[in-house]
Amino acid sequence: MAISLLDDIRALTPAIRKLAPQIEQDRNVPSTVIDQLASLGVFKLAVPKEYGGSEAEPALLVDVFEELGRADGSTGWCAMVGAATGMTLAYLPPATAGELLRDPRFLIAGVAAPMGRATPVEGGFRLSGRWAFASACRHATHLVGGMVTPEGVRQAVLDPADLTIHDTWDVAGLRGTGSHDFTADGILVPADRTFTLAAPPVQKGPLYAFPALSLLALGIGAVSLGVARAAIEDFGELARNKRNPLGGEAIAAKPAVRVAIAEATALHGAGLAYLRHAVNDTAASAATPETDAPRRARLRLAISTATRNAARAVDLLYNAAGGSAVYESSPLQRHFRDVHVATQHAMVSGDVTETAGAVLLGLADSVPTTRL
Repeated sequence: MAISLLDDIRALTPAIRKLAPQIEQDRNVPSTVIDQLASLGVFKLAVPKEYGGSEAEPALLVDVFEELGRADGSTGWCAMVGAATGMTLAYLPPATAGELLRDPRFLIAGVAAPMGRATPVEGGFRLSGRWAFASACRHATHLVGGMVTPEGVRQAVLDPADLTIHDTWDVAGLRGTGSHDFTADGILVPADRTFTLAAPPVQKGPLYAFPALSLLALGIGAVSLGVARAAIEDFGELARNKRNPLGGEAIAAKPAVRVAIAEATALHGAGLAYLRHAVNDTAASAATPETDAPRRARLRLAISTATRNAARAVDLLYNAAGGSAVYESSPLQRHFRDVHVATQHAMVSGDVTETAGAVLLGLADSVPTTRL
């Protein structure tokens, strides 16, 4: 299944790459692309097998997201949000999960941050709030929203028909992700459509023993690396075709250009290898009662490092490309903006790196390890 899916996605890559400028201009991934990804099962990769999903190994998620990031950063981002958020169905009652999956275009997205306030009522909660950075929200069949209840933080699975989406996503990069705000105003959320990641999942497969926050975060590194790979490919084409105005030779003859593509390729490869190793190491140990904190710290460090490596690789290529990279017609300027928006995500922030370092030094008690 893994090889077949990757081959199918690679077959889509050329068409998606051609659409990338339009995706950015429209600030939205076309529904036709979302439908193609849905038909391939991308948005069910982390859904339990018992419910008709793939319950795929985390390593496959890395490869899928990296390839789709190579096709287009925004498409890869929407795919990874939809695919990874599918793991939340493992925390819901089987009957509820079945209801959500009745839609053939099933795509669950949302914002885990507890930006909502919920009051318990008979049969569930009355919820109001506003959530930002809701990638793929216009395509989602359901949206998750974190909420504060009297008993603590819970996640609510919401019907987009009950919500208002606000057009707020006018940003530097990843413009096509449509990561707008959405609001709820006193809507009723049935209890069986709420869950907490702090409790054990209903489904007990190996995928759901993998650290939940890391499963949601690993796509950030993978998509960023895909953007870097696209930049390497586009820079190579530029270097072979752009001519030095003085001598007339291709700029590929310049030592600085050769060094830039070599270092960028190494950064991409190192980041991807580190990420795959950390993901596989964590997955192999996830069957134990609780993955130890140092292993979780190394995994989150690998995710953050993959994202930083990707940004550094794109920076090298953007700088080496010279003035031609600043034109809107150059894909390098889009890759530059996309990857730097990815680095701003809270799940790959300096706070996470600092927490990982504290854990690796044996100082876990001095930092909030819930970040991991």
